[in-house]
Amino acid sequence: MSSDNNITRHYPITTLCGSTRFKNEFMEMQKKLTLAGRIVISVGLFGHSGDDEVWTEGTKAMLDDMHKRKIDLADGIFVINKDGYIGDSTRSEIEYAQKHGKSVEYLEEI
Repeated sequence: MSSDNNITRHYPITTLCGSTRFKNEFMEMQKKLTLAGRIVISVGLFGHSGDDEVWTEGTKAMLDDMHKRKIDLADGIFVINKDGYIGDSTRSEIEYAQKHGKSVEYLEEI
């Protein structure tokens, strides 16, 4: 048996945040961060990219709350702020992460 089996590694957990209109950027960043050795938590639906189920009664509020729980599980968040865009939901997630001592990284400098 290889000695590597006895090694316990710490993989930082990162939750992706940002507008769901940036689906391609979410997918690319998930891939990059995973290859960099992170466990990545992302959104389950892309409401602004065609997942219309988001807009049914009560679903958006549930997803927003669920995303905060995903932030609770993470060491930090990575904000997909393409072209500098940060909407109200994302701004709320950033504030939540900061309030709970999570690190905050951005795709683009702010």
